[in-house]
Amino acid sequence: MLGKSYSSTTAPLLSHHSSLPPSSTSKTPANSSIPITRRRHLLTALTISISITPFVPVVEARGLFQMPPFRLTNRYFLVRAGESEYESLGIINTNPVAKTSVDSGLSEKGKKQTLRAAFELKAMGACEKGCWIWASITQRAYQAAEIIASINGVSRSYIVPEYSFLDARGLGAYEGKNLESVSEVYASDSISTSIKPPAIDDGTPNESVADVFVRVTQLMSILETQYSGDTVVIVSPDSDNLTILQAGLVGLDLRRHRDFSFAPGEVRFVDASSIPAYKQPASAVYKCFKPPNCN
Repeated sequence: MLGKSYSSTTAPLLSHHSSLPPSSTSKTPANSSIPITRRRHLLTALTISISITPFVPVVEARGLFQMPPFRLTNRYFLVRAGESEYESLGIINTNPVAKTSVDSGLSEKGKKQTLRAAFELKAMGACEKGCWIWASITQRAYQAAEIIASINGVSRSYIVPEYSFLDARGLGAYEGKNLESVSEVYASDSISTSIKPPAIDDGTPNESVADVFVRVTQLMSILETQYSGDTVVIVSPDSDNLTILQAGLVGLDLRRHRDFSFAPGEVRFVDASSIPAYKQPASAVYKCFKPPNCN
């Protein structure tokens, strides 16, 4: 921009200078051969060039992603994989060590739920003009991605395995307990986004809402940088990844992420204008503009 403006702006100035009387072209010190008048013209040209350079706000810069986003360059569909074998037994299983095992795959009920999700995406026209399917490598999520691709006529080469950002939320010491006990985790979530489940030494992470928020924000940053004007179907093995992601996208207080709860096999189009009605009095409604700092 500077070079371009210099050549186009200074040319007439320099030619005009050639017609000036010799007495007006006093020289600079011996170590410079550029006349003072010419140097002034050069500085003027540079100043004009800089002053007309368009200003682009930092938040609009490509690749800089923040929650809630200034805008989304792609269309997004969120899908929770159908019920897993562990879930069918009512057992919490979030240890990433076992995420690719057969036991982490879809149950028979889960396969039917996922099949319905795939047809729902087709009815919504999600992949009519092509789409990318970003799925956790957790067994049930990747199985779900393959079913979705098959029903929607999407080549398997458009399934992108996600190795960490979409892992099921690690629930620490709740690992192996009854699914109903997860309500204790959500009670803590409603108090603070930084409260972690109790730790355990078997390799299962104990993640707070804020921890998951970091992961899904990193995922969105990658997607918004890598694609433009595309459709992306995000397939998660659990609900929490998707509820925290959706809360962040619409600027909802992350302590309320459960308002967006996903059932197994549920499909949802990302609509930044939809925030679910809150059942508490108006004074208790929180809106967060700089998640996860919402306290």
